[in-house]
Amino acid sequence: MTGSSQRVWTTALRGGAATAAVLGALAGAHALRRVGASVWWPANRDDLRDEDFLLLDRDPDGTVVAEDGVRLAFRSCGPENAPATAIFVHGFCNSMESFHFQRRDLERLWGPQVRLVFYDQRGHGRSGAPTPGSCTVPQIGRDLLAVIEQVAPDGPLLLIGHSMGGMAVLGAVAQAPAAVVDRVRAVALLSTAAAEVTATGVGQLLRSPALDGVRLAAHLAPALVQMGRTTTRQLLRPFLHVSSFHGEVSPTLSRFTTSMIDRVPTETMVAFSRAVELHDESAALPRLAALPGLVLAGAHDLVIPFGNSRALARDLPNADLVRVTDAAHMVHLQCPDLVNGALDRLAVRAGLVEAAKGVVARG
Repeated sequence: MTGSSQRVWTTALRGGAATAAVLGALAGAHALRRVGASVWWPANRDDLRDEDFLLLDRDPDGTVVAEDGVRLAFRSCGPENAPATAIFVHGFCNSMESFHFQRRDLERLWGPQVRLVFYDQRGHGRSGAPTPGSCTVPQIGRDLLAVIEQVAPDGPLLLIGHSMGGMAVLGAVAQAPAAVVDRVRAVALLSTAAAEVTATGVGQLLRSPALDGVRLAAHLAPALVQMGRTTTRQLLRPFLHVSSFHGEVSPTLSRFTTSMIDRVPTETMVAFSRAVELHDESAALPRLAALPGLVLAGAHDLVIPFGNSRALARDLPNADLVRVTDAAHMVHLQCPDLVNGALDRLAVRAGLVEAAKGVVARG
């Protein structure tokens, strides 16, 4: 081992020791979480025991080719010539299935007049594996623009992003040509931030000495790359598990969410952890300031705390700010009725849907 590698290895070990208490707490929480959802979120009954979480799997599917050739899997519900299109962009270590309840209920509410489009971000779900260097927020913003161009090239757009998906929405708007921005009628930003994620929540883990050490080690000594992957996984995956929900939750929903997180490749988790730490999509906010918007998050969100939503709402004067008192990061899964109602009100405000009728306004 070279002198540089030895110094980096020492830094990594010291960083690991500095975060041992955090890792221990998370590991303990993870163990409890694995025993059963009732340990953390006891449910008197499992209302979702018979829920059909394979609903999206039966929708028509397709593939979008991103600018660098990565293939993005998508599914859609509703006619291709629908008067408006709602595009849903999922978060870090999730997949399009995280919008299960929006797919289920908004189709019933809006009917064939709104096409619902869901896709897996690069490196997630059924989409292709990207190079680590392409796992940036500006790139996933361009991926969303590719989805718009290839799947919804015409008509009004409603963009809905959760967590890193909200960052992708902002990244797309910041880079989009004026003709595309003009088609955006409203945006919904759920449990997300425009910038400064490193100051709170998951950002505190991303800035840990352990991760800094192993990133540098991996750069100087490629043989240590796997150590960086393992450390990132051990830090982030338990944190995402225990921070998904707050209060009572269906054990079936808990298992569904845990399985979705666990399917994300370690390489994707490592690459995007850096992107989330560094991103700043504030340039999009002036382009959205005049539009109806929704900024919604759980009061108990440990991943992206609610203060980030307040900051977003200050720069989006026409956005409704909704604080869900009994939810954490996966608010759209835990409180679908509330979230879907807020999305419906947003569509009404944007002139896309007639109030109390659930159909798109024509003309």
